[in-house]
Amino acid sequence: MIKNAIIIDEEKCIGCGLCASTCHQGVIGIVDGKAKLLREDYCDGLGRCLPVCPAKAIRFEEQLIEKANTPDKPQEKTPSSQTHLNQWPVQIKLVPPNAPYFDNADLLISADCAAYAYGNFHEEYMKGRITLIGCPKLDEGDYSEKLTAIFAQSNIKSVTVARMEVPCCSGIVYAATKALQNCGKTVHCKTVIISTDGKIIES
Repeated sequence: MIKNAIIIDEEKCIGCGLCASTCHQGVIGIVDGKAKLLREDYCDGLGRCLPVCPAKAIRFEEQLIEKANTPDKPQEKTPSSQTHLNQWPVQIKLVPPNAPYFDNADLLISADCAAYAYGNFHEEYMKGRITLIGCPKLDEGDYSEKLTAIFAQSNIKSVTVARMEVPCCSGIVYAATKALQNCGKTVHCKTVIISTDGKIIES
């Protein structure tokens, strides 16, 4: 899985403390007049600290995070149990539009219920794709603005939209279609519709 890892250049840091006060997770603190990572594992990777740093001493780098099996409990993964999540975060409202993992990506935009309804969702739809999830009924606002920003800043190779058969899920298809129209880009886009009893109705 790819994660944005925070890097602090102590030589550039002027110790102003703006990054620490902006970070809601308590990842950064000021120690001996310099910004230090206190709990890197708490970082959500959204980069709120980046624009407030006057010295440009903070950056994010992509790192591949591998989950190791513990010696006493070896795990044998099968296609039905293996995760194919390739980045974090996954919520449409939380992902940074300029994240490097979007470039040349096959994108999956999914209603968040879809992965619960369809048992082999990871293997069939998330594998090899960057995944974004949301609920057009419960989330406030229109996803099309964020998706437009993503499409505009990156070369998306293909788009797959996974939705449930319920009417409220049509909003996620509308947002993806509108975003592509806003960018004026021609990208192959297909829709997968999943029934409430976990069957593929359309693909």
